[in-house]
Amino acid sequence: MENFQHSSATYFNRELALIEFNRRVLAQARNPDLPILERLNFLIIFSRNLDEFFEIRVAGLMKQQDLNAITRMPDGIPTDVVLSELSTIVHQAVQQQYEIFNHSILPQLQGFGIHFIQYQDILEKHKAWIANYFAKQVQPVLTPISLDPSHPFPRLVNKSLNFIVSLEGKDAFGREIEMAIVPAPRSLPRLIHLPESVVGNHQEQIFLTAIIQQHISDLFPGMKATGCYAFRVTRNADLILSEDVDDLAVALKDELSSRRFGRAVRLEIEDDCPREITDYLLNQFDLDQEHLYSISGPINLSRLTTSFARPDLKYPVFNPVIPKAFRKQQSIFEILKKEDVLLHHPFDSFQPVISLLREAAKDPNVLAIKQTLYRSGPDSEIVQALAEAARNGKEVTAVIELRARFDEESNITVANVLQEAGAVVVYGIVGYKTHAKMILIVRREDQQLVRYAHLGTGNYHAGNAKMYTDYGLMTTQPDICEDVHRMFQELTGMGKMAKLKTLLHAPFTLHTELLKLIDQEIACAQAGKNARIIIKVNALTEPQLIAALYRASQAGVKIELIIRSICCLVPQLEDLSENIRVRSIVGRFLEHTRVYYFEQGGEKKLYCASADWMGRNLFSRVETCFPILDSKIKKRILQDGLLNYLSDQKGTWELQSTGEWIPAYVAPDEVPHSAQEFLISKSLQKI
Repeated sequence: MENFQHSSATYFNRELALIEFNRRVLAQARNPDLPILERLNFLIIFSRNLDEFFEIRVAGLMKQQDLNAITRMPDGIPTDVVLSELSTIVHQAVQQQYEIFNHSILPQLQGFGIHFIQYQDILEKHKAWIANYFAKQVQPVLTPISLDPSHPFPRLVNKSLNFIVSLEGKDAFGREIEMAIVPAPRSLPRLIHLPESVVGNHQEQIFLTAIIQQHISDLFPGMKATGCYAFRVTRNADLILSEDVDDLAVALKDELSSRRFGRAVRLEIEDDCPREITDYLLNQFDLDQEHLYSISGPINLSRLTTSFARPDLKYPVFNPVIPKAFRKQQSIFEILKKEDVLLHHPFDSFQPVISLLREAAKDPNVLAIKQTLYRSGPDSEIVQALAEAARNGKEVTAVIELRARFDEESNITVANVLQEAGAVVVYGIVGYKTHAKMILIVRREDQQLVRYAHLGTGNYHAGNAKMYTDYGLMTTQPDICEDVHRMFQELTGMGKMAKLKTLLHAPFTLHTELLKLIDQEIACAQAGKNARIIIKVNALTEPQLIAALYRASQAGVKIELIIRSICCLVPQLEDLSENIRVRSIVGRFLEHTRVYYFEQGGEKKLYCASADWMGRNLFSRVETCFPILDSKIKKRILQDGLLNYLSDQKGTWELQSTGEWIPAYVAPDEVPHSAQEFLISKSLQKI
């Protein structure tokens, strides 16, 4: 298996697989069965995903190209070929995005009395209000920059909105200035509500770009603006830290400042901009035509958040349910002594996790609290509870991963908040991101020290817990708690790898044990026993695991993969992967659970984990994988978290051997099953 040689026939390119996921997100915006504001939200999500795709993935490929580096990806496709294919696919997707926005979303919103005013939509009735707003709220914070020998092209921040203006005439110093740059201040809202006195009972928002374009000539007295075109440059935003830094927080702060001005990787500009101006900008940013995206509408739809109070145009309101075990006015510690509790977010509320920490912070019998934090935020109730516990004299240890992408600044602030409260803050291991989700509470009970643990598949972020599907296990099982204790010792101290009794953990045992579990399934199949593997993760890219799954398929193991985004495995290939089916589910909530199921001849081993099946998770991160030992909880995860999703038809896409994703087939007279809607309904029945 280790000698299995992948090629483009057995391994889909990672970047191409990721852009296919984003196209599945975009498809949701076309779905007429969804509420119109939710369709708009999927367009916004697509824009945000695409931003990160360029900042990280495309930027990495362009860096390889600049360095003439030979690709080491298992598919073996040259970097320039991948970039060319991505350019074609993304240009088509962006064109589709704006066709949906202009010809479907906007007209339907207007039918509901909601209007977005762009420059070409400004009416006479708007102009007086716009002029007043521009003069009082916008012009004082604008800084026009002329382009001439004494004013070279400015250094523009990553993803900032700017205007390039073509001019005629002479300025106050008698200079003939042909062009200028006007940055749009980020301190101003992208959308501004128009008052009822102007629009009556309609709900109208006007784009900041429209206001600036309407009055662009006001910025250049005595000159004439002959054109004004919004544009945005996207830059490389990946952070690279040396492993020999003296202070990770200080090094990260320094690196964050450079992120704003990394190498340009994409230029977006309004599609009516003349060719000579776009060529000028491409030259300034050292980009080619394939990096140019001519936009037919507002640039950067990710800023297109609305504040319209129209619940009728959104999903029905769903409030996560407090599990039955926690509804009594009883100590959470007393509840967990009796039974393990499984939380399935967002169907189950995240509140019990917060309540556990709050109670621990106040409980005089609690001696210590240890927790990993990957994405939280200084204002989160989790962080506030930990700070309170530290102020109350508890031994609080927080392992904060400062390098959680695009949350670095927030995590530095969290670290400062906790340190000021008296907590011990460590940043994990340089070179290995701490991605594990763990809480350990030590409590004195009857002269004994008792441990309570929480292990999860997702971050300790209350907001995400309402939008992402994740599992959290609250337990007092001694072996699991002892393993969590040893993992914290491993993270905060120095020494040899911790020997764990029940948990699997990366970068040490997880990958090896997963290969063993697959081999055991192969042995079951060869012995004529029940053999089945079900894996639900966000991404599958690790070459050795893919090779092992191919071997399992060849041995007759039935393999069902539920992969949200990237899947590099090629399914349904004769004599290789014909027993493997791959599906992806895109729905109301972001699928984020990581569950591994192995039939094992009827033994039914089931694990939840923080790790996807990617090289970075298995070799470059600290991850946890915890077995589900309670039979009731195991049955619940198997039924609700796996089999339920394998029955989904409403949000499911199936991967073909060609790399194409097609929607799940639904018979004409059949009501399609939705896994997420089923779980919402099941939760509401528990109230």
